[in-house]
Amino acid sequence: MSCRAYYSCMLQIRPNDQSMLLNAGRLLQQYVVDNYVKIESGRLRWIKEHQSDIRSELYQGLHDALHVGETNAENIGKRTILPSSFIGGRRDMTQRYEDDMAIVLNGGKPDTFLTMTCNPSWSEITSEILPFQTPQDRPDFLTRICCSKFKKLKDDDINKGVLGKVKSYMYVTEFQKRGLPYVHMLLVLESNNKLRDPKDYDSMVRAEIPKLECEPQLHEAVARHMIHRPYDIINQKSPCMKDGHCKKRYPKQFLDETRQGTDSYPEYMRRFDESVSLEIYSSIKSIKYLYKYVYNGPDRVAMEIHKGSYMDEVQQYVDARWICAPEALWKIFRFTLYRLYPSVERLQIHLPNRHQVRFYDHQQIADVLNNERNSKTMLTQFFALNLRDPQARKYMYREIPEHYCWNKPDMEWHHRWSTRKIIGRIYTEYLLTNNGTTFNTFKKSAEDRGFLEIDHNIRDCLVEVTSLRMPYALRRLFVEILIFCELIDVIGLWNEFFTHMVEDYQTTNNVVESDLTNMLLKDLNELLNLHGKKIEDYDLPSLPPNTIDRGEIPSIIQEELAVNIPNEDIEYVAKLNNDQVFAFNTIMNVIVQKHSGVFFVDGPGGTGKTFLYRTLMASLRSRGEILLATTSFGIAATLLLGGRPAHSQFKIPIDIQPSSICGIQNKKDLVNLIRVAAVIIWDEAPMTKKIVWKP
Repeated sequence: MSCRAYYSCMLQIRPNDQSMLLNAGRLLQQYVVDNYVKIESGRLRWIKEHQSDIRSELYQGLHDALHVGETNAENIGKRTILPSSFIGGRRDMTQRYEDDMAIVLNGGKPDTFLTMTCNPSWSEITSEILPFQTPQDRPDFLTRICCSKFKKLKDDDINKGVLGKVKSYMYVTEFQKRGLPYVHMLLVLESNNKLRDPKDYDSMVRAEIPKLECEPQLHEAVARHMIHRPYDIINQKSPCMKDGHCKKRYPKQFLDETRQGTDSYPEYMRRFDESVSLEIYSSIKSIKYLYKYVYNGPDRVAMEIHKGSYMDEVQQYVDARWICAPEALWKIFRFTLYRLYPSVERLQIHLPNRHQVRFYDHQQIADVLNNERNSKTMLTQFFALNLRDPQARKYMYREIPEHYCWNKPDMEWHHRWSTRKIIGRIYTEYLLTNNGTTFNTFKKSAEDRGFLEIDHNIRDCLVEVTSLRMPYALRRLFVEILIFCELIDVIGLWNEFFTHMVEDYQTTNNVVESDLTNMLLKDLNELLNLHGKKIEDYDLPSLPPNTIDRGEIPSIIQEELAVNIPNEDIEYVAKLNNDQVFAFNTIMNVIVQKHSGVFFVDGPGGTGKTFLYRTLMASLRSRGEILLATTSFGIAATLLLGGRPAHSQFKIPIDIQPSSICGIQNKKDLVNLIRVAAVIIWDEAPMTKKIVWKP
């Protein structure tokens, strides 16, 4: 018996059995959380210990290693830490999201978005608990009854078609930090049941409080659970309030009839004979954001990031997880966490001999290569299927799972109605050859066949990514297209997809329309720089020089830009003596001409060194330049406006040793501040330890 099965047995409700464990109140919550952590830790420990024995590498990489004389598999490959088979891990959530995007491509966007949240006041719960208990004392009731109610809701919606005949669906069970389970469910309806106009919306959704005399039970439920109160009047400190307004955009306007909103959200009928209104979402503006919301994963704790020695995904998961008693029980009882219909076959795609091969440390590379299974993948066997089965040639690769099933033991595609075993293979050289001519690349072969209309196919690719991915992914793809594709109309693609590439700027930054172009150009330029390119290399708008986007300026730079310049410091220029004027002009000329230099200003105390520094600082700041003023001692920093001690400014260790390093590398904003600074003025520099100045 497994550990999970044992605790599942211990937590069962039995007739005439007064279980001390189930009546332990908060101790029951602690018990189930501790034991689920023990169960999950055992799985994670197995992954951590055994994945160190399993390695993965490209098939071609094994060939190369064998050719250079490497025969031991222990020295080849990369370790897999937390695989997608672990439910709730990052890879698992990512693959689920990809599966749902495949459903969207095949069946269209979801028509309804339902959320069901466990209510501890359900009569089924309150009638079962003992007089001295609260619903929180029996998390097993909460999970069992919530699961049972959702099964009934699912049966009504999917099997009985209460909302219409369902073509595809998905649902995810999640848990709040306060412990209550809730379920998100997305339904795609058949074409004849889709919601197309306000009349269809009214047939399914009501945004008015039911009449008390006509529907008293429904009226009570809506009044208790589905009304957003006017917190702008009664409680300005409510979590939903921000800058004096409700983040959920309440109150909504009253309407005599339902209408289609301009942003794809229906505006429901809310008439004046009702005092309070509510909103139910039945359509969405962007599919990818809805699925991202559904797959935001379980609650996690906040933490401070420190530089580690290596990436440990198992430990990252353990450090960030947040487990409550209902979640622990839900998983101990093995209630369903996720379901998708129809199922999705995850197809592999790779270049010739560039697929991943898994093997163990103790294996010899020659044995890995000689294993025929390691040379077969879904893609290579798709080619083999086309060679032997003429019927398969009319289907695209992504359509094959609808008509054939993948037999993993045989590593073959078979007809869904047939179990006959057929072995075959097609070499990728066939794809490189057309009319007797063999090409060097697949692209040239496809062009010769007339498969490519470059900009047209690229546009289709961008359109698909726009629907399925976040804006940052679209920006990365746009840059890769600029670098690796020969575009005919760059500015046309820029204009068409500009709005989609700046979606997150408008959401996360308080920016005006005129800033969006510069923000996008700046991000694209940074991505291009990684490949040795820049915006000026392409037919795109020019990036203004020294552009700093509003809303993206780090606070440390904002503080420097906000330093007030005393009028008397500006007037100091006229009071400089001859030696000070010479030093002032020499330093200013180097800065104005964008040259670099190091200057040492020497003189006894009282000869005007600080006076010169303040004059330089006032002149530079009046020109809009950023500078750093620092000193070797804290007391001296008070003489320079905006000055800070060197140990604070540059994160120099107080007890500095020959092996010491500054902590700048983990301070991205400080790094940017140093980079944009026109000059660093270091007062009392000789008083700093010599080791600080050594390279």
